[in-house]
This record gives sequence, structure tokens and C-alpha cells, in this order.
Amino acid sequence: METISTTELDALLTAMIGSAEGISDLLFVANRPPQMEVHGKIKPFVSDPPAPILTSAHIEGLAKAIINNNLRLLTDLDNHGSCDCSYSLQDNCRFRVNVYKQNGNYAMVLRRLQSKIPSLDALQLPPVFREVVKEKNGIIFVTGGTGSGKTTTLAALLNEINQTEEIHVVTLEDPIEFLHPHKMATFSQREMGRDFFNFPDGLRAALRQAPKIIFVGEIRDRDTMEIALTAGETGHLVLSTLHTISASQTINRILGMFTKDEEQQLRERLVGSLRYVISQRLVPKKGGGRLLVTELMGSNLRSREAIGLGESDNRRLADIIEAGSTAGWHSFEQSLVRAYENDLVTQETALLYCINKSAMHQRLDTINKRRETVTSTLDGVRLKMDHSATKAPVIPKPVIKPVSENQAPPA
Repeated sequence: METISTTELDALLTAMIGSAEGISDLLFVANRPPQMEVHGKIKPFVSDPPAPILTSAHIEGLAKAIINNNLRLLTDLDNHGSCDCSYSLQDNCRFRVNVYKQNGNYAMVLRRLQSKIPSLDALQLPPVFREVVKEKNGIIFVTGGTGSGKTTTLAALLNEINQTEEIHVVTLEDPIEFLHPHKMATFSQREMGRDFFNFPDGLRAALRQAPKIIFVGEIRDRDTMEIALTAGETGHLVLSTLHTISASQTINRILGMFTKDEEQQLRERLVGSLRYVISQRLVPKKGGGRLLVTELMGSNLRSREAIGLGESDNRRLADIIEAGSTAGWHSFEQSLVRAYENDLVTQETALLYCINKSAMHQRLDTINKRRETVTSTLDGVRLKMDHSATKAPVIPKPVIKPVSENQAPPA
């Protein structure tokens, strides 16, 4: 292991962060130079002089500078092959860090955390999200793959609550990502490994800390889900995340945490406590960057029936979501079609990131035919105008009427 000081580490991280716009992650993998994820694509860190190819010993030195002899993190790394923590630069830039082993070598990924708390307007989220934060109890899930912006969306929801509600909010995070200032709401932000040691115990303790809202960074197991459902049923509003890509998959993931014998009871509990499922993806945007695309399902008679009785040919959550568009509900397909119509994404992107590809093909074909019709009509009008403009103007000949002998000439 190479010994690396925090001064050297901070200088490297500062240089990498300042080298490009849109950096979300810093990657350190053996036999590669330091790399950055920029708008969803991996790029090498370009510096003068060029950064050296990384060795496992060098990465271990960087990791140990971050871990700083924390016994829990060292134990996790030795026993489980990875550990999670946070790290702050002196200028308040913060990272979520995962140190892990791959092919016998050390590796490390640092997710850049935004210091500025996002707002619903800044993220350009649909107006229905303002209805989401008005809920007083139950459970709300924000779902999506790793790096899809779930934590950012939840931070915006909590920020909206902080502007409008005089309540106590308890967060359980691994690690703390956004530091919420005390405004109208009072925040107690707890970090796993430092303030509590596992999500089930942290969530049980939170019920005794007089919160109105509990934010659980991620529900990973049955025990945490059981306590979260109980909290939602006993007058708390619980916000959390799952690694699922749709409302239907979210329900199946929750059911999969329990036994088959418990399924019907669990369905009934979800009918009573589930308020919203928000799923999201970051997709490539035309002209560069990424666009946030969402699916949102709330709770109404039809969605509760589908959850309580299970989906069937006549009871599909995807159809129920699209039918709820008057309430602001929307599917991924509807969001992608809207983005395509507004020329924000390409047809290939819309097809790649949708869930129902056959339905998306039909919708895109309809849009393209409509565009072709409009283009043909406009071209015909232009052609007609151009043809008229090239014709020589027709000058009418004067009409001369003969004057009879008995008719007096005009004065």
C-alpha cells in the first residue's frame, strides 16, 4: 500500500471535479487512469502532466486516506469485500464513497453529492409532485436504478416540505447526501455507521423520536419494509427508495420480501398505506446532457383494486396509470412521447428506455406520420406560392365600347 495524505487526495479530487461540467462519479480502477462519468459516459481524467495508470496499491492508499482508520469500515471491507462512507473536501464538495475489491485489486467509486438543495422547479418536475408532499401519512416510494436521481428527487420533496410545514423530519441515510438546513421544519439527519448501525434498528428508534416524516435512504430487507409499513399505518409519512423501474415491479419486489402465506395480508396493508410510486430514469438528451423521465402512480379505487387482488388482463397497473392522466399520473411511455414531441430525445432513445416497446413503436409511428402530413402540406403550400411568384403578371386589356350615332359622347 502506498501512503497518501489527505492533502494529496484532496488535490487530486479537486482537479478532477474542476476538469469538466456534468461530472457525477469519479472512478478508480486498477490498470486504468483515474476516470470520470460525465453525463452518463466514462471519460479519462486529462491532466498535465498526464495522470499515471492506477495500481491496486495506489488505490488502497487513496481509500485508506478516506477511511481514516474507521474500525467499522475496515471490518466491512475485510469481511464483505466493500464498504460505504462519505467524504468531504474543504470547499464543502461532498462524495458518497464505495471502496471494494475486484479481481483481487482495490477499486473505488466516489459519487459526487450536490451541495445545493434542489427544488421541484429546478428539476422541472410535473405539478403533481406538489400534491405528493401534501400527504400526511402512508408510504411513498421513489424508485429507479443506481444513479437515476432518486435521492435528488427526494431531496427536492423534502425541501418543499421544509418550506411549508412546521414538523420534525427524521432521515436515516447511508451516507447523508444532502444537508437540509432548519427552516420551517426541523431535521434530524442520521448516518448509518455513525449515528445508527442498521436500518431496522434505526427505523424502530425513529418511531420514538416524534417525527411526522421519516426518510429511509433505502429499504433493503423484509425487516425494514415491515417497520416502514407499520410507521405508515400509524400516522407517519414514510419516504423511501427501491431499485425497481416501474410501479408494477415495485409491488412485486415488496411482495417478494415476504412469504407466499403472507401475500394477501401484505396486499391489504399496501392498499391502505401506499400513497405514491414514482419511478424515474435519466436518458440521453438531444444536444448532450441527460433528461429526467418519470412515471407516477397514486392511489385510487382502480389502483387499490389491482394491488389488492393482483394484476390481470383487465387490471393492469400500466393501463390504470395512463388512465389517471387527469390527476397528473403518467407512464414512462407518456413521458418519453412528450419528450420526443418536444424534440428533447431521439426516437432511438424513446424506444431504448421505454417499458412497452410495441406500444411505443405505435405511438412514435403516429407522431411521425402526423409530422410527415404537416411537412407535405407545408411543402405543397410553399410550392404553390413559389409557382405563383414565377408567373408573369397578367395585365388586363382595356375594354372599349363602341358609341352609337344617336348616343352622345361622354362629357
